Amino acid sequence: MANVVPVTASVLKSDSGQKLEGIAGETITAGQVLYKSSADQKLYKAEANDTLAKAAVVGVALNGASAGQPVDYVNKDKELALGSATLVVGTVYVLSATAGAICPVDDLVTTDRVTVIGVGVAANKIHLAIAATVAEIPA
Repeated sequence: MANVVPVTASVLKSDSGQKLEGIAGETITAGQVLYKSSADQKLYKAEANDTLAKAAVVGVALNGASAGQPVDYVNKDKELALGSATLVVGTVYVLSATAGAICPVDDLVTTDRVTVIGVGVAANKIHLAIAATVAEIPA
């Protein structure tokens, strides 16, 4: 499988979604997975094959933003819409080694950190339930 490709104009939280606000530390697009930097408290694209801090996901962006601009994000949602992204119902999705991306758990490789993003509940929706275990896939 490959990374989930959200349709940025169609990323929408459901009524159960918990929306939060932050400031982008770099260019972010809707649907990208974020972490918060302890150095400047800004939001950046998270990735599984980097530092522990960069794998500590805080949410998924609901809108695009350039560095210094406001960005809304959601950290839990029963049915987060990712547009026409092709998700598989029942598949566990995790933080990808690609910055800001989501992938199926089976795509992780040795030394990637495991941060659960959620489970597919429809072809275009994910039950967002972040579990930033940041455990590393052993060699």
